[in-house]
Amino acid sequence: MRGLLKHRGALAGTVLLLTVLAAALLAPVLAPYDPARVPTDLAARSMRPPGREHWLGTDLLGRDLLSRILYGARVSLLVGLAVALLTAALGAGVGLLAGFYAGTIDAVFMRLTDAIMAFPTLVLAIAAVAILDQPGLLALILVLAAVQWTAVARLIRGQALSLREREFVSAAYALGARDLRILVRHLLPNCLAPLLVSTTFGVASNILAEAGLSFLGLGIQPPAVSWGSLLSEGAVYLTAKPWLVIFPGLAISLTVLGCNLAGDGLRDLLGPHPAG
Repeated sequence: MRGLLKHRGALAGTVLLLTVLAAALLAPVLAPYDPARVPTDLAARSMRPPGREHWLGTDLLGRDLLSRILYGARVSLLVGLAVALLTAALGAGVGLLAGFYAGTIDAVFMRLTDAIMAFPTLVLAIAAVAILDQPGLLALILVLAAVQWTAVARLIRGQALSLREREFVSAAYALGARDLRILVRHLLPNCLAPLLVSTTFGVASNILAEAGLSFLGLGIQPPAVSWGSLLSEGAVYLTAKPWLVIFPGLAISLTVLGCNLAGDGLRDLLGPHPAG
């Protein structure tokens, strides 16, 4: 914690992320309007520019854009965090097993990761979502986790290959420890630092992936709202009503910036340091 407070980038990223998270959690309190309510005077309220009554303007149906961004933060952050946690769990499990046992198990797992990594992640996610009959929040989370665990698996595999040759593993075997205990009690804790950094960066990439899929109509479905779906709705009016795209895009950019700053800071703080 002391190191975090001294690292300006990590501190700025953490504060930015906490601010976005607080805004999402307090959306019912902060949102000035119901994000889904279409006003009765639709003609008068449709496509209003930012002003005193609607700080960030309104969309085609007269809905307050600030309220929709606040509620959209809930969905986008949920996707980013849920996919990052699932990816970390799946990738760490595969990487630990592949690196610890090596041999045939390592070859099978790594060929599987190679096959998945041979395709662009977004293209593979688009194909997977398109196959599903009902794309939505749960499907989006599962699809993104299924195509993004490979990078984590390779990272943890490299750590496990190095750790399995260390003296403390030999000592644990000499004391009668079984493989599961060595994996959980000795290897996994020593992989937590790179796993934590990777997960932090993963939140940013997951938010961008959700925005891309929702922009293409394959992500969050109405009446739910996310930053990606807001971009999709506003892209048609980009030149005439730019605020419909600028503000959701700014929310995504600031959140991704916060994740990247926090990840860079964690990498500096948790990474190896020269002696002296």
